[in-house]
Amino acid sequence: MKRFGLAMQIVVGLILGILVGAIFYGNPAVATYLQPIGDIFLRLIKMIVVPIVVATLIVGVAGVGDMKKLGKIGGKTILYFEIVTTIAIIIGLLAANIFQPGVGVDRTVLTKTDIHKYVDTAEATQSHGMVETFVKIVPTNIFDSLARGDMLAIIFFSVLFGLGVAAAGEKGRPVLNFFNGVADAMFWVVNTIMRFAPFGVFALIGVTVSKFGLSSLIPLGKLVILVHVAMVFFILVVLGIIARISGIKITSLLRVLKDELLLAYSTSSSETVLPKIMEKMEKMGCPKAIASFVIPTGYSFNLDGSTLYQALAALFIAQMYGIHMPISTQITLMLVLMVTSKGIAGVPGVSFVVLLATLGSVGLPVEGLAFIAGVDRLMDMARTVVNVVGNALAAIVISRWEGQFDQKKADDYVQAVKADPSAA
Repeated sequence: MKRFGLAMQIVVGLILGILVGAIFYGNPAVATYLQPIGDIFLRLIKMIVVPIVVATLIVGVAGVGDMKKLGKIGGKTILYFEIVTTIAIIIGLLAANIFQPGVGVDRTVLTKTDIHKYVDTAEATQSHGMVETFVKIVPTNIFDSLARGDMLAIIFFSVLFGLGVAAAGEKGRPVLNFFNGVADAMFWVVNTIMRFAPFGVFALIGVTVSKFGLSSLIPLGKLVILVHVAMVFFILVVLGIIARISGIKITSLLRVLKDELLLAYSTSSSETVLPKIMEKMEKMGCPKAIASFVIPTGYSFNLDGSTLYQALAALFIAQMYGIHMPISTQITLMLVLMVTSKGIAGVPGVSFVVLLATLGSVGLPVEGLAFIAGVDRLMDMARTVVNVVGNALAAIVISRWEGQFDQKKADDYVQAVKADPSAA
């Protein structure tokens, strides 16, 4: 019974949720009874994300205590994010060009889904450019930013506050001890909430499966399968090469993160695993300052899975409508995605909003998204996993780049997890 760890519990919840959703397909009572359970779990996670990010970031930055050094880490982080997300876009474009998932799809047999909420969000987002986006990183009221979960503004304030604590010297010691205590207490809360994860997964998957049946999946099966294959390729090959250069095996990282990846895949939410990813990357040999800065920042700037999907989905819609996209237009699409995917970080349904903001700029019909919205949840599960792995690996890459990665600590942790998976 001791071996029945969190990963196995999540798998059981996932399987039971699929069965319940399939048995009661089309029955609105499933959503009535199960949706509140899933919502409670997601709200529990959102409740703890901000306090953990604030506390760990202040402690980490105060430990560095050098603005110049922190600026160097920030510059390297953004550069790395930009390179990897560009590669992800290229992989998405190549996959769509080679396998052409949209060719031969009959739009008349597809079910259209209402996407007005995404259209409204996209229009609101397009009303300001990248410059204004960066201006809004600086909060006018930190309590308002905390309440809204505006991660970039929270990171900006926490970094400055951490530097202030370090500059205060001995007078800042009580403040540092306080946030150390907050971080430790919140990680205990995380571990307690994780016991509820299998129930949350069961409820969320049950509701999803009960709502969308095979009729909407079969015509778009090629797209769904290609998205998953492309995501697996990106993790094993692209991130695998980066991991090897950084002195670890991608399989070792996946083994360490198996619980979190199962949870992220089941819930389609990378937020659910943010606290545990930060905790585990510290155990993997990353300094607290780097892990607590790189990973939350990556949630806004390093959405590898999302950008890969956006490139692939854009070409799918072009192929479905029989629109030829020459290389020049695809390069334009890549450049637009590089900007739009950064400009609306943290927006609900971010991948759909980015696509809405992008399709018009390259002459593609926005209404094409209504055809794939029904199966978006299935693809969202895959891209969430890639986002999580990409951000966890980013912490290792930047730690190695800064010469602060503890290889022995990483090796010992991986060996401990191999010997006893519950040690993860």
